[in-house]
Amino acid sequence: MHLNVAQVMELAPVIPVLVVERVEDALPIARALVKGGLPALEVTLRTPAALDVIREMAQVDGAVVGAGTVLNPAQLDAAINAGARFIVSPGLTEPLGKAAVAAGVPFLPGTATAGDIMRGMDMGLSHFKFFPAETSGGLPALKALAAPLHEARFCPTGGITAESAPKWLAEPFVKCVGGSWVVPKGPVDADKIEALARTAAALAR
Repeated sequence: MHLNVAQVMELAPVIPVLVVERVEDALPIARALVKGGLPALEVTLRTPAALDVIREMAQVDGAVVGAGTVLNPAQLDAAINAGARFIVSPGLTEPLGKAAVAAGVPFLPGTATAGDIMRGMDMGLSHFKFFPAETSGGLPALKALAAPLHEARFCPTGGITAESAPKWLAEPFVKCVGGSWVVPKGPVDADKIEALARTAAALAR
């Protein structure tokens, strides 16, 4: 099933942002998140294991696995070849944007300014990550950007917590949020991850 970026963002109110160091943790984390109601999983390319983690998680029934921290076309290709079904980047460059559009893959580029968003719109994009959300001015900043750029839709990521997520999700231009709180650091506790995922999946939009 091929999803577009809007459909990926509609899967759940929270996309877990995952930094996974060990390949053997991939399956228990993915299964717990999907069981808890969070099917869209962003595996960041911040660890040597990331591409293998994507391959493992892509085997889990119901998981829609994407790659985050994608910085250039070479990483884009590697992530897609590993089974990533959507691509998230911390920023938007012309080479990466054009490569993602050409690949036809759902692409969520990081934006923090009106210029970033306008560049994305010039490439035919309409859905963006707002990053880093809290340190880029938080919800007041995104509200100010979303007013003139009213066709854009956002997934704020960076500094968002279980407590602050509802205020972001209450805005019509916010389709989901990215968050790392659903998978706490340390040894994998599948029951805890599933419980945190269940709470996140129940957040109103």
